[in-house]
Amino acid sequence: MKQRILSLALAGAMVLCLAACSTAGNNEPGESSPPPASQSQEPAGAQSAAPETVTITSLNANKEAVELEVPYDPQRIAILDMASLDILDALGVGDRVVGTADTSLDYLQDYINDDIANLGTIKEADLEAVMACEPDVIFIGGRLAASYDALSEIAPVVYLATDTELGVVESVRQNAAAIASMFGLEAEVEGLMADFDARIQALADAAQGHTAIVGLVTSGGFNVLGVDGRCSMISREIGFENIGIDAQIDTATHGNEATFEFIVEKDPDYMFVLDRDAAIQTEGAQLAQEIVENELVMDTRVYQDGHIVYLSHPAVWYTAEGGITALDIMLQDLESAVLDQAG
Repeated sequence: MKQRILSLALAGAMVLCLAACSTAGNNEPGESSPPPASQSQEPAGAQSAAPETVTITSLNANKEAVELEVPYDPQRIAILDMASLDILDALGVGDRVVGTADTSLDYLQDYINDDIANLGTIKEADLEAVMACEPDVIFIGGRLAASYDALSEIAPVVYLATDTELGVVESVRQNAAAIASMFGLEAEVEGLMADFDARIQALADAAQGHTAIVGLVTSGGFNVLGVDGRCSMISREIGFENIGIDAQIDTATHGNEATFEFIVEKDPDYMFVLDRDAAIQTEGAQLAQEIVENELVMDTRVYQDGHIVYLSHPAVWYTAEGGITALDIMLQDLESAVLDQAG
């Protein structure tokens, strides 16, 4: 009897030993046993999901900065602003564009086709066409500020612009970051903006100590631009001393009218000319060069030194300032005229 009890005890001990070995054998050498259920790292599905919306800083109908809630990772985008389309294209999400305003810009022609709805122009939106393409979000520029409320009835409206005081480069960087945040692509912005600061600095070095008049030619006339609007980068960020207008006086949308005697009187080192008629493809308009290079101007130092710079891509300067590719092209226009001559 004692022998039978001893045998049963030994058998029970062996079972317990085997069970313990089996549990330990589930781990490779050097690994610790898994923690109890109460100590496990994260239950299945606990990882944070993508948000449904994000909040960005945009402008409203009064051109005031506001916090705007927009869909995260929007799949259907309506574009009525070429600078925003430029940024979306650079970020690699242009395939979400379902409708766009018409444009003649070469680098955005992939978006002008039968598969993408025509939504009008950057000055006048076709509201029915915008509604028909059922966008998740709509992008506009300053020319459509008056249509902000009507478009907001269709979808959230992202209205971004360049800030003259902030500077074009920094405005592009901030606007690109705002758009990138809608897609979780914030990390892409730094690479896209990588060399712009160095290029601005190289131009600033060449501009140091030089005066300039910045002008816009339209309808046969010559207007001077200040430091508060179009082409402000030439004065504010690059540093040419703009002697065409008092820095304390606001210039009109298309500059303030001036005579060619004014150019003779001011005698600038450089003159930068934006051809508005070429930018908007005004039929039958004279080229800016034909208007500017008259007898009075041809007798000036700026003409004789070859320092009258006709901005080579007027449509980019006039209709697309604020885009990443646009900024690259604008800097190329200045580099070819200023750095190449200096070299």
